[in-house]
Amino acid sequence: MHALSRPLPVLLALLLAGTAAQAQQPAPFDAPWNDALPPGTTAHVERALKESTRHGEFVDLKLADGALLNTWVVYPERADKAAVVLVIHNNRGLTDWARAVADQLAQDGFIGIAPDFLSGRGPGGGGTASFTTPVQQAIREVSNDDVVARLNAAMDHGRSLPASNGKTGVLGFCWGGTQSFNYALAQPALNACVVFYGSLPDSSATAVPEDRMQAINAPVLGLYAGNDARINATLPPTIAAMMKLKKTYEFHTFEGSGHGFTYSQDAAGGANSRAIHQAWPLALSFLRRHLE
Repeated sequence: MHALSRPLPVLLALLLAGTAAQAQQPAPFDAPWNDALPPGTTAHVERALKESTRHGEFVDLKLADGALLNTWVVYPERADKAAVVLVIHNNRGLTDWARAVADQLAQDGFIGIAPDFLSGRGPGGGGTASFTTPVQQAIREVSNDDVVARLNAAMDHGRSLPASNGKTGVLGFCWGGTQSFNYALAQPALNACVVFYGSLPDSSATAVPEDRMQAINAPVLGLYAGNDARINATLPPTIAAMMKLKKTYEFHTFEGSGHGFTYSQDAAGGANSRAIHQAWPLALSFLRRHLE
């Protein structure tokens, strides 16, 4: 299945069109609160976590090497069993925002599981919360294989929950978007993959690891910002390879929005807010289609 409504050359041109022109400085934008969306400002994050009625808890998952993976788990309020969605945080670590995304997924009917991929990597063996300086450098040192091992532990935990229907999706943002795509390469039992403005690992504007892409079983949804040349330059060969290999790949770009539009909804003069208003329903529809 491919979300192609135009000839491929035209579509690829549109994907990159938002990055070709110099955008004018946008006017300030007051992003409205919307309980049906992930929070997009600091104030929204605080409100989302404060007002949530869902049960959320931290659990420590034991990894194969004996280390512990600190993980936030949120349960939906429903009578029947639910699918699990693994949330891969961005390069800021497991922040309150990432926890609020898991809570939003629970509000939307899924068991949200958000591991801290910096568990054990902070001062004193702590995780994201233990850092007193920005965590971006520490995130860069987390290998793809380490992420896969931690996601496998989170998937196993999710499947073991009595409230789980046994299906698992993954959803990631920025660094986490790339790692979401990477998990589709590595985990054949994955049921759905959502990529928010992340690239296929080891891809460039001219090449992709086509031999590794053969292993993708899960359907993939890509949601991209219009003004994001770093990521969008890698899309043409990724799209072409996914089509060639007959993989299920849907993709959408949102004109005028910037990288990170989910958690910066007050930026880009309202374009980021418009992007998540369109992107989140697409993500939910995709997850429900493949997980329920």
